[in-house]
Amino acid sequence: MEKMRAMVLSQCAPIETNPLKLEKIDRHQIKKENEILIKIEACGVCHSQLHGIEGDWKDLGIPPTLPTVPGHEVVGMIVEIGKNVTKFKVGDRAGITPLLEACKTCQYCKEGKEYLCESSVITGESFKGGYTEYITVLEDFATKVPENMKPEYAAPLFCAGITAFKAVKAAEPQLHKKIGIFGIGGVGHMAVQFAKVEGCDVIAFSRNQKHLDVARRLGAVDSMVFSENQENFLKEIKEKQGLLDAAIVFAPADIVTDTAIKSVKKGGIIVIATIGENPPFIAFEEKTIRGTLIGSTKDMEQVIKICNEKNLEVISETYPLEKANEVLKKLKDSQIEARAVLIP
Repeated sequence: MEKMRAMVLSQCAPIETNPLKLEKIDRHQIKKENEILIKIEACGVCHSQLHGIEGDWKDLGIPPTLPTVPGHEVVGMIVEIGKNVTKFKVGDRAGITPLLEACKTCQYCKEGKEYLCESSVITGESFKGGYTEYITVLEDFATKVPENMKPEYAAPLFCAGITAFKAVKAAEPQLHKKIGIFGIGGVGHMAVQFAKVEGCDVIAFSRNQKHLDVARRLGAVDSMVFSENQENFLKEIKEKQGLLDAAIVFAPADIVTDTAIKSVKKGGIIVIATIGENPPFIAFEEKTIRGTLIGSTKDMEQVIKICNEKNLEVISETYPLEKANEVLKKLKDSQIEARAVLIP
């Protein structure tokens, strides 16, 4: 059996203890006639992986098994295809989102919301993750990446990009609709651009001035440093902007979610893309609070199309695969400007 290098997690532990170990594991092989084998060229490093690795989400069943190979935004070159594959040929570039597989028969799958499938398989929560050199996937769950798109540009689109796109859609964008984006990291900097494509007026909120500078450069009409002194902060928003039409929350802190809900006008929409406690909510204000999760394969095709046509910017910095622990530590310490990408 051929081997491949992989960063393997055998035990959840703080990232400071370097829980990911470089190992040689059996190279994935095509087992089904509709599978493709991808030689990984780039894998984005997502904040949710950090939670999984450190054991923060054990109560959610993440990761479901150990040992595991993390990594769920993967782009690479197809080096082999199963005999029934029609969507791809060897030599095509393809990407995989966190949705590695779904049943295709339940109500969610039939509605085109396969990412909500109860029996879905998540990339990077089994031995099939992106912090390695090869991965197999059913052709229906892979998306074609244009030849001219660099792997380190494309990889973050497969989680950060689709999450941002879907969250903006959930905010019901319209021309000059005032949308506040709370948290401008790997996902937030993409959401600013997707909202701008829709003609919205984006106001960016972050604790980090550097992130706010990025948001302004990418088209936000205004930006504000987030403060936990909620009363003063809300007063400042009202004075500068009036109330927001909608808010999207990417920052994983309950105080941010609570503040975002209060910053939106009555009848407005709050889209929550993080996990946390449910903040208080006044029904009589007629606000809509909705959750959001990645998106479908069709959504992913749209993301690639928009990014390619509109030349959206993906801010990424690349590191070798074996630096995964260091990169995740930098992410934990807010030292990554937007998205880090591992190159095997």
